[in-house]
Amino acid sequence: MYNNNLAYNTYTQNNVGVESPEKLIQMMYEGILRFNMQANRSIKEKDIERRTYWINRSNAVIIELIAILDYEQGDVAHYLAGLYQHQLLLLIEANIYNSSEKLDEVNHVMKGLLEAWRESTNVAEKF
Repeated sequence: MYNNNLAYNTYTQNNVGVESPEKLIQMMYEGILRFNMQANRSIKEKDIERRTYWINRSNAVIIELIAILDYEQGDVAHYLAGLYQHQLLLLIEANIYNSSEKLDEVNHVMKGLLEAWRESTNVAEKF
């Protein structure tokens, strides 16, 4: 399944200093957390344009995470698809309602996924 997705193709074509596809997934989780931090800052600054920009960046990464799921690997992929889709819904609500609380909910889930991913892949790096 990996061979048919944008993230993996970008990785293989550019080899942007990433050691493995596992590291790329870690970077995607970290990116969501960074983008949401910027969106939260934009909410505090009442900058609607920047808030929308950062939330859209997070949305794009989550959509890519959904696209690279390998459903042949079992139930975990189905669980993650539902979890990711729920995170997309929360991001939409964060954007519509200017809600830091919704962003914090997404961050809580993404931090948990990042930690679990690091443990399962032994990719150790601090965020």
